[in-house]
Amino acid sequence: MSRFALAPCAALLVSCLGPPVAAQKGPVIEYRVLATNKTSTMQKEMQQAAEAGFRFGDVMGGDTAFGGSEVVVIMHRGAAADRFDYRLLATNKTSTMQKEMQEGGDAGFEYRGQTVFNGMTVAKTLVGGDEVVAILRRKLQCTVVAGGGSSSLSNALPSYGQ
Repeated sequence: MSRFALAPCAALLVSCLGPPVAAQKGPVIEYRVLATNKTSTMQKEMQQAAEAGFRFGDVMGGDTAFGGSEVVVIMHRGAAADRFDYRLLATNKTSTMQKEMQEGGDAGFEYRGQTVFNGMTVAKTLVGGDEVVAILRRKLQCTVVAGGGSSSLSNALPSYGQ
């Protein structure tokens, strides 16, 4: 082969092995990791994250490297504008979970995830043991209020992320 025939191949090889091409930038996704050993604290932290625009990703319960027996929730925030309200249910009785899940469903919540772990209670139960934790979510509805100008509208809408 002539030197001129190999030149395009060498140029292609150098372009493939050269410095990486900048990746296309898509929407930035932020993550928030929540971890606690109290259901009431997790409920509050999930609600605060939701008010800042984060969505539920996944849940895990059990022993963690530093916190002992905890529930860990991953939440994420991207370009989506929808806002959600979360409800965390925790009990060691299936009948109680059934009742609370149905009440949540009647209030517009849908099931998003669950985990089982030992030792996470609002107040220690008499029997102790494993609890089932379920996470429910419902989409918040934004309504436009007709009235006296933009100040009425700004007062009617919640200020998320501030």
